[in-house]
Amino acid sequence: MSAASCNAHVHVHADAAHAVDGGRRRLLGGVAAAGVLGALPIDGFARCFERSGSLSVHFTHGVASGDPLSDRVILWTRVRAQDADDCRDVPVEWKIARDAALTQIVSRGQASARQSNDFCVKVDVVKLEPGTRYWYWFEAAGETSSIGQTKTLPVGDVKQVRFAVFSCANYAAGFFNVYAEAVKRMEETGCYDALLHLGDYIYESAADYPANKDAQALGRLIDPPHETVTLDDYRRRYAQCRADGHLQRLHGLAPMIAVWDDHEFANDAWKDGAANHQEEGEGPFDSRRYAAARAWREWLPVRDGHDHLACYRAFDFGNLVSLNMLDTRVPGRSKPLDVGNYLSRKGFDEARFNEHLRREDRHLLGREQMAWLLARMRMSTATWQMLGQQVLMGRMEVPLALLMEAKVPGSGLSPEAYLTVQAQLNKGIRPTPHELALYGLPSVPYNLDAWDGYPIDRERVLQAARRRHKNLVVLAGDTHNAWASNLHDWTGKRAGVEFATPSVTSPGLEVTLAKGHAGRLTPEESAAMARLFTNLVKPLAYAELARRGYLEITATPGQCQGDWILVDEVKATAYGAVVAKSLHVMPGVGNPGLI
Repeated sequence: MSAASCNAHVHVHADAAHAVDGGRRRLLGGVAAAGVLGALPIDGFARCFERSGSLSVHFTHGVASGDPLSDRVILWTRVRAQDADDCRDVPVEWKIARDAALTQIVSRGQASARQSNDFCVKVDVVKLEPGTRYWYWFEAAGETSSIGQTKTLPVGDVKQVRFAVFSCANYAAGFFNVYAEAVKRMEETGCYDALLHLGDYIYESAADYPANKDAQALGRLIDPPHETVTLDDYRRRYAQCRADGHLQRLHGLAPMIAVWDDHEFANDAWKDGAANHQEEGEGPFDSRRYAAARAWREWLPVRDGHDHLACYRAFDFGNLVSLNMLDTRVPGRSKPLDVGNYLSRKGFDEARFNEHLRREDRHLLGREQMAWLLARMRMSTATWQMLGQQVLMGRMEVPLALLMEAKVPGSGLSPEAYLTVQAQLNKGIRPTPHELALYGLPSVPYNLDAWDGYPIDRERVLQAARRRHKNLVVLAGDTHNAWASNLHDWTGKRAGVEFATPSVTSPGLEVTLAKGHAGRLTPEESAAMARLFTNLVKPLAYAELARRGYLEITATPGQCQGDWILVDEVKATAYGAVVAKSLHVMPGVGNPGLI
């Protein structure tokens, strides 16, 4: 990187690109040290050769920015030779300006798109001004990328921060209309300071995954067609997803702050394995995990830190929002419990279930991340302490009879049967002994993959927030449906609120709970089921079980508001969108919770 291109108002940061690329080298070194380098694929490399002569290139996946701080931001692009067999490094120049006309260039530098990084380029541009919008682009071999917009974090007294929050984007399950709607709103108003992606940015699943059943009809068959296991597999899946025009436009309009969930690795992943990983045939989980993490870091505009197998980090928006992005998957998660293991012919072993559930050595975050989070919350004076993370923190305990029926039809009570028994008892009518026995079973967490399955860690967070009078706002994804909950500790005292975003495309409970030939609940059935949830789960303030969408979060000194923006269609490119629900919470110890 040469300093010769500097002039009086241009700064070249020669260490920026090298620092990011050095992070990748450290990751590769970590893989080798773990003894899994040989498991990473080289078949993609074998097809690639050094060519001679002039280099013709193309920018294949647009531009992106991410991980903004008050003085820096990550810029990303991908560029390679037009000839797919040409694996030469591509010299790239990047530029960033403070005006849309691109005349006030404030920084520029050089980087290299290399085969070893799947021709992805990341640079960490430093010495920027806080709270400032910038425009950036890349140039290589006479070609110019699209123009992207980004924004640094503000400092000091901040009046408003607004996020768009996404989760669960299965390419094969439908069109990215949710991303398209966010783009539309941003182009009309420029409204988002940052995009938050709470994980499942890609799905590792094979073509025969149930949610992918319409992929051929939609023209969205996945690549590769098999489950992603190797580095080459994950890279191909990211490449396909990032080729989507709506996603490219979204990335080009605002910086993204992303964390991974399980599907970037394998379904229901935990620190030592995953439900969707079988070592016989798929090799050691460590190899797969390293490959998945490496591809994620190559393809997303994230800043590489000291630990490439952890993605938790923090972002401060002046004195208004302290945003802590958590990793509930890789570094500390104990293996999830399965409620089925506590069911037998004799009934439900509630005592053993609760004993195992509340063991002190079962963690969701792990000791190191938990200590980091509690220290961050303790030291912060921001109005809102916000957690951007993957899984529901709110208590979602439902009657065991409903879970049994959902898992094995005929073994429990359907929602309709449960309500019938409830109505009979209210009228003094005695149900059958079998129905009464099922109705009398306890309520248990319906999703032990969420914080409900790790109540000790949840209690640590909630009590820390309550005792220090923090205004805690938890953001969640993972479930594919929209939720909002008031959060209480074990003493019943309110400790915060939770806003949960629905998925971009992945189907939710409207499919999981469907029994008819249509394969999904009707809108009326979905609405009835949502009412059942809010009636049964006391902390739950909102449930929407039918539509895909995203969550808009607006924080001011006086309130934090969530708006659920939902689309009516992901199986066709034509869609409608509405703001389906708005809830807010006010700061202060005496606030009434979500209203």
